[in-house]
Amino acid sequence: MTDTILVTGATGNLGRSVVQALRTTGFRVKAASRHPETVPLAEHVEAVRMDYTDPSTVAPALANVKGVFLIAPPMDPEAPAKLKPIIEKAKTLGVEHIVFTSALGADQSEQSPLRIVERALIASGVNYTILRPNFFMENFSAGFVSPMIKSQGSIFLAAGEGKTSFISTQDIAEVAATAFAKKLFGKEYNLTGPDALDHTEVARIISRAIGKKITYQPLSEEAMLQGARQMGMPEGAVQYMRVLYAAVRAGYTAAVTSDVETVTGRKPMTFDAFARKNAAAWA
Repeated sequence: MTDTILVTGATGNLGRSVVQALRTTGFRVKAASRHPETVPLAEHVEAVRMDYTDPSTVAPALANVKGVFLIAPPMDPEAPAKLKPIIEKAKTLGVEHIVFTSALGADQSEQSPLRIVERALIASGVNYTILRPNFFMENFSAGFVSPMIKSQGSIFLAAGEGKTSFISTQDIAEVAATAFAKKLFGKEYNLTGPDALDHTEVARIISRAIGKKITYQPLSEEAMLQGARQMGMPEGAVQYMRVLYAAVRAGYTAAVTSDVETVTGRKPMTFDAFARKNAAAWA
């Protein structure tokens, strides 16, 4: 297979997994980043510059690709303004397939930024696949929760006792690669891990994997948001975080689906297997 796929956000947790999954499936990859020099060198991977805020970078990145894996900037209320022009340019340049990573539950609110992007993609006339994954397992090993675990031995979030069916980016990536390979046009998948866990259970699993006690310290919503502000998070992202963890506390992230297995033919990774595989991340 010699088709080339453009992967946006290629240096993030999900983007890196998608690049690897596409290579394994036999695609060539354009790995797009604002800082292409940080893209790991690999066979059949070309690093390209693409900045959602710089329109001049979009057309060169999209040139000569058959498909686009489109990731919204994390927790960005301005996602529609940034992604709609990319969808429009992709159509103009003859891109055949866009796989868009949205979020679990985005389709439940027509006003949510990711749902607005979904609607724009559906209406664009470009063949599409929409993936709606739950919270990433990698948030704990390589994302914003990791420093809490490493430096303080605790998880500090306003998640209450809400359960979440966390999913590994590797499973999302395999679904994306399969969507391109099998041309799963017009499909929408809600992607979750196999189990719904609260954060006390997550802390217990990580503790077992690394042989060190990790605890979950539930915060009030305001304490969590104030901490995010102190870390320099933009206010728009802070408010996005408010909505996300309100959904966790309300039980909206506890659903478990079979869509990963439907697409890939195998069950998604458990959190226990993820923790054992990534134990070195918390050393």
